Amino acid sequence: MTIIEQIKKLKKELNATILAHFYQSVAVQEVADYSGDSLGLSIKAQKSDSELIVFCGVRFMAETAAMLSPHAKVLLPVEDAGCPMADMITPEQLIELKKHHPGAAVVCYVNSSAAVKAESDICCTSSNAVEVLKSLPEEQEIIFVPDVNLGTWAARQSGRKVIVWNGFCPIHQWGFERRRLDKLMAKHPGYTVLAHPECDEDIVEVADHVLCTSAILRFIEDNDEVIVATDHGFTEYARHLWPEKQIISLNSRARCKNMQKTTLHSVLDALVQQQYLVTVPPEIASRAVGSINRMLEVSR
Repeated sequence: MTIIEQIKKLKKELNATILAHFYQSVAVQEVADYSGDSLGLSIKAQKSDSELIVFCGVRFMAETAAMLSPHAKVLLPVEDAGCPMADMITPEQLIELKKHHPGAAVVCYVNSSAAVKAESDICCTSSNAVEVLKSLPEEQEIIFVPDVNLGTWAARQSGRKVIVWNGFCPIHQWGFERRRLDKLMAKHPGYTVLAHPECDEDIVEVADHVLCTSAILRFIEDNDEVIVATDHGFTEYARHLWPEKQIISLNSRARCKNMQKTTLHSVLDALVQQQYLVTVPPEIASRAVGSINRMLEVSR
């Protein structure tokens, strides 16, 4: 029996659902019940009636699933799959920032710990950040954590003034050079440039479209020639879906090491050994889930 067959057999026996982020390897996404971006997977987790959820992603995503599906055991296949951006702000730092801006609404990107979400008013993802900002009263001061690039872009798109925390995704901040993009655009005239809003401003300002990963995927489905500025794991998945299309990665070495830690073997081990269980303390979860649910209400 192959490893894929073993995973599928165990998944059925254990009434398990496997969720995989778009930045996971093609092999892992192929055994998943659902692939998606943070928002899409959050909704799937909330609606799941499975007793076991294996979340192929990073810790903050598994935490979100655990809070939205309290009836289920949520497993993270790799115990140390973390997120550098999420580690760039602590709840203590956010509490201190709020002291300097009393009355401000805190918008928290889902790429953050449950403890930071608990100190926030509403969460957002890259797909709904603009919508979330627009949902707040126009006169209200807004704090956005932790991604400076997404926060700055969403503020500009929504017309809101935002106090932005200086966190970032190292892959999107440092992985893409404007010089390389200019060369690719000159080499491939007519190609559409698609950038994730976590990218640095020098990339975002020349992109034809700034989109979340699920929206990038939908765009590629209807278009044949694109240059993509996001994690290369996503580009590989898009090429797997549409091998006949011309899908160029802005940097094939721009990969999240934490996302790439998950393998078919670690997924199988998670199912066999029921490891590694992700839980959130009730006193944190009760507050954090409120900010997540407010985001989901805006996005419905």
